[in-house]
Amino acid sequence: MSQPVPPPGNPFAQGAEPFPQPPVAPAPPARSNVGLGLVVALVAALVAGGVYGGIAGAIEREIGWAAVGVGFLVGFASGKAGGRNPALPVVSAVLSLGAVYVGQLLAISIIGAKELNVSVTTLLFDHLDVVQAAWKEELGPMDFLFFGLAAFAAFSGSKKAAQ
Repeated sequence: MSQPVPPPGNPFAQGAEPFPQPPVAPAPPARSNVGLGLVVALVAALVAGGVYGGIAGAIEREIGWAAVGVGFLVGFASGKAGGRNPALPVVSAVLSLGAVYVGQLLAISIIGAKELNVSVTTLLFDHLDVVQAAWKEELGPMDFLFFGLAAFAAFSGSKKAAQ
């Protein structure tokens, strides 16, 4: 008598598929909303610059590494909202430079307002030339380093968030 020939594949599975495949979910669509990314980056730059300047003015000392956080926040927000558009990292870097600059001007205004016994808004809006002259006088190599780091953090944060 001849022996029965086992079916190909798993000899213990009677009629079942050897490896059932789970259903494959479709890939999410790529986001690319440049307008929303730009608006969110601008709002994040204004908020982050204001917070940065408020903290630095309150403690009467500039926290240089916080500029990196400002840049990352601006970039991350633009990348999350706007997607993978190649313009967003560049715009985020530029806006982060502006945010750090505005934050430094605000900090100088807060410190000057305490010393001169005037309001911050009076000093910042009515005497902006004096505030900018004080900023230029205090500008040093570390400031340029932190401007560069903020721009780099914004650029890379935007690219990371868009993935």
